[in-house]
Amino acid sequence: MTTQKTRLQVVLGDALLPVGELLYIKENQRDRSIFTYSREWLSMPGCFELEPSLPLNEFPHHFIGTRDNIRASLPPCVSDSLPDRWGRGVLQRFLGYPPSELDCLVNTHDTTRIGALRFLDNEGKPVAQKTGHTIPRLNSLKELQRLHRAYESKCSSDSEGSDPENFIKHIFCVSSSLGGARPKSDFDDIGVLAIAKYTSVHDVSPVVRAEVATLNIARLCGVRVATARLELMGTDHPVAIIKRFDRQEDKRIHYISAQSFLKADHRNLHYYTEIADLIRIYGVDPLNQLRELYRRALFDCLIKNKDNHLRNHGFVYTGPGNKWQLSPAFDINPDPTKGHGLQTGISNLSGAEGSTEAAIQMAPYFEIAEDEGAKIAGTMATIISSSWHHQFRQQGMTSADLKAYSPAFDHKEMQYALYRAEARITPPIMKP
Repeated sequence: MTTQKTRLQVVLGDALLPVGELLYIKENQRDRSIFTYSREWLSMPGCFELEPSLPLNEFPHHFIGTRDNIRASLPPCVSDSLPDRWGRGVLQRFLGYPPSELDCLVNTHDTTRIGALRFLDNEGKPVAQKTGHTIPRLNSLKELQRLHRAYESKCSSDSEGSDPENFIKHIFCVSSSLGGARPKSDFDDIGVLAIAKYTSVHDVSPVVRAEVATLNIARLCGVRVATARLELMGTDHPVAIIKRFDRQEDKRIHYISAQSFLKADHRNLHYYTEIADLIRIYGVDPLNQLRELYRRALFDCLIKNKDNHLRNHGFVYTGPGNKWQLSPAFDINPDPTKGHGLQTGISNLSGAEGSTEAAIQMAPYFEIAEDEGAKIAGTMATIISSSWHHQFRQQGMTSADLKAYSPAFDHKEMQYALYRAEARITPPIMKP
């Protein structure tokens, strides 16, 4: 039996506040870890739980990975600081083998790692402080877009190992910290840390343009969203610049996904009502946050956002007293394909169905009267219906693009919300 153990000190923010110790154990291809809060952290005024399911005490907390869920080998809040599909794919090409969770942890760049958690080696130095690493700026976007397209093309042609070493190293240095499935990189937006999302070689529709437009529509509907804009708009390969909300000037903000907030298994369907339950306990200004969450649930139904899984919802720590706030909404993408399912459902009564009627009926669960919920849905539907063409046009989309995306905005859930807005007695005949 071969056992490998790696100890890392877990610290918080630029002040490197000592939070605890992480012991990672690799044993017979089974990964697990043990996290223990430090006595110094437990005695520090203002200390808090790194996530609701990680209580403040002196006992070790154990995490065991499985074949189906290797990420379970780390505390969820630590896993949130690691790259997702895109970054892991880049890391695998860089390393030459599928990375373990520990590989992802120690190779994610300390400067651009998501959230405020940092990890020190046995010499007390932050892991993955790459020498010569610079965050790309505006004048790098055209070249980075070209490199990402070349990288995707090589990956899709099964030419593993054919990339020059410097090419892969360059992609790794700017792209390995981030999650999601699409090509992206870190970005220095005039001194503000941001994410650059690139047009993919696999795109059959203007996904990047649609995402920026949809975030703007959500803002018009009263949803608090991440700040976004397009660069290289006049080209066939625009780039979305999304401001990072886990940074305030130079300060790192502690962030966890809703999946970690709920301690949820990603293989199971979960609901907005579950998030609402924890907001009641841990949310700062919970009533306003419940209203915000309700708008997000409605918006998902009205634009057919099928990518609303729990890792695409998040919370930032606001303190004191273990208080959390919904992060700005992000990764909201209208889906014009058939079906109207959600990855985070409204409640267990409606399951995965993206039903506006179900959302209105559940309004009281978010401390909103059902009549007011119907009014909110109607107002949002009216704003979306009257603005989406203009917003899409502003991002450079063509008439053909608008026609292709129309099923995401003209459907029975939208019609039902508009009907409720007009306070009709007889329900309309709704197209599927």
